[in-house]
Amino acid sequence: MKKFLLFLVFTIIFSHSIFAQKQLSETEKLATTSKIWGFLKYYHPQVANGGYDWDKQLFIILPKVKSATNTDELSQVFLNWIDGLGEVKKCKKCDQKNADKYFDKNFDLSWMNNQLFTSELSKKLKYIEGNRHQGKKKYVAYYSNKLKIADFTNEIDYKDFDWEDENLRLLSLFRYWNMVEYFFPYKYQTDANWDTVLHKMIPKFLYPKSETDFHLSMVELAANINDGHVRLNTNKTYLHFGHYYLPVKFKLINNKAVVTGIFNDSLAKLNDLKIGDIITKADNKTIKTIFQEEENYIMASNNSRKKLNASYYILNGPTDSFSIEVVRDGKIVTKSVKRYLYKDFNYKAKVESEKYKVLEGNIGYVDIGKVELKEVSKVMEALKNTTAIIFDIRKTTSFTPYYIAKYITSQKRAFYKALEMDLNYPGRYNWTEALPIGDNKLKYTGKVILLVDENCQSQKEFTAMCLQVGDDVTTIGRQTSGADGNVSIFNMVGGYKTQFSGVGIFYPDGTETQRKGVKIDIEVKPTIDGVIAGKDEILEKAIQFINEQM
Repeated sequence: MKKFLLFLVFTIIFSHSIFAQKQLSETEKLATTSKIWGFLKYYHPQVANGGYDWDKQLFIILPKVKSATNTDELSQVFLNWIDGLGEVKKCKKCDQKNADKYFDKNFDLSWMNNQLFTSELSKKLKYIEGNRHQGKKKYVAYYSNKLKIADFTNEIDYKDFDWEDENLRLLSLFRYWNMVEYFFPYKYQTDANWDTVLHKMIPKFLYPKSETDFHLSMVELAANINDGHVRLNTNKTYLHFGHYYLPVKFKLINNKAVVTGIFNDSLAKLNDLKIGDIITKADNKTIKTIFQEEENYIMASNNSRKKLNASYYILNGPTDSFSIEVVRDGKIVTKSVKRYLYKDFNYKAKVESEKYKVLEGNIGYVDIGKVELKEVSKVMEALKNTTAIIFDIRKTTSFTPYYIAKYITSQKRAFYKALEMDLNYPGRYNWTEALPIGDNKLKYTGKVILLVDENCQSQKEFTAMCLQVGDDVTTIGRQTSGADGNVSIFNMVGGYKTQFSGVGIFYPDGTETQRKGVKIDIEVKPTIDGVIAGKDEILEKAIQFINEQM
């Protein structure tokens, strides 16, 4: 029995030793480096206040990280690094009294107890969290006292950097990943876990096959946050996706590209393309296949907006001609067509000057984006005796909804609440309540209809939410973009400008708007027949609804 117990103890000790000396993959080592580097950047008092050139510190630590062969060695590299940064004094302001009031769905420092870390390292990281930097930081600030979104400061752009410089490629990934980790209010809503994204992207940034491949990795990284506010295009990705266009507009419906408009009549005729044509293939690939191949690079909050944005990726390209399969009048034809530079179209979008009108059945119609503040009273006076007013939010942006809301409410109501980041506890957010809007006297007594679709993003979505406080409001259409609130704008390594949603916008009851879009009462999905016939199916549904109610 004693021999058996000795054998058991020996086995446990031996197994523990093997575990402690676990061989680490390159990705594991770099992922933990990214997390610790970012954490120290925003939490360590001597780093957050600008005591070190933090990019340079990353370049210094990387060779040491790569040389570590097991968990103990890796932890010791980080411990030596942290010890060299200076003393972290006790923080009297860093208590946890109000911790239960935070919005914490984005907050996760559980990685500090990583099995790759020794207990000494985990303890030191937790100590820094508990005694974190307070006050003004070097690398991030509030945009303003009133607008508490991230303003990323003192970051070096490295505009002329050599893409073959591995250190700068990793810096590009680590910097962006940590900006999102601590200052993107919707991180918890991404399709892929943000930690998983880091592990997936490290090999792509570490071993790009070409400069274009590296640039595509930057675009893919940005697209992974599933935010319609994101914008990122570089000279290399522009060449990859192509800058030659078909002379027609189209909309993706049921995995087909349906031609909905013309950029240039003569060029469309030259290529025998007409409104109503249904393009099913391009260069022998189905539209569905092309969409799936490019989806990783399309920046949008949801699939509705992604399909709208996909027009840049689906039928344009780097060559001036290609083949397509077209269905017209039930017949399938495969033919070669030309693509052109956009400037060759000399295209000018038709601008409708009419701001409001009365439709048949005494129904008011307002293109809300065209109505200026000073015109609100005039418009509402002209439509005061209509049975209903349709506010079309799909076309243009407006800052008038606050004033229109005063006509359609019998009491003041809040229409949103927001999340604002806490710079003194990066990754955590506070709720802020909006002031009530509207009026205590209902001035317009008819029905109010709001028209929305995937074209509605940001200010348009905010407009819809604002007007939904009305007494008798019905929202008709389809899923909006799902990207609301002010944006944080910054440069990635290389000087490429990008951005993401900087403030979280919710309905007063806590219902999310990001990715979901605004609340819709009656959904209207597009149909191929409706598009071919040039119908405004959402407007038609609104008129039908009003007539049925009346």
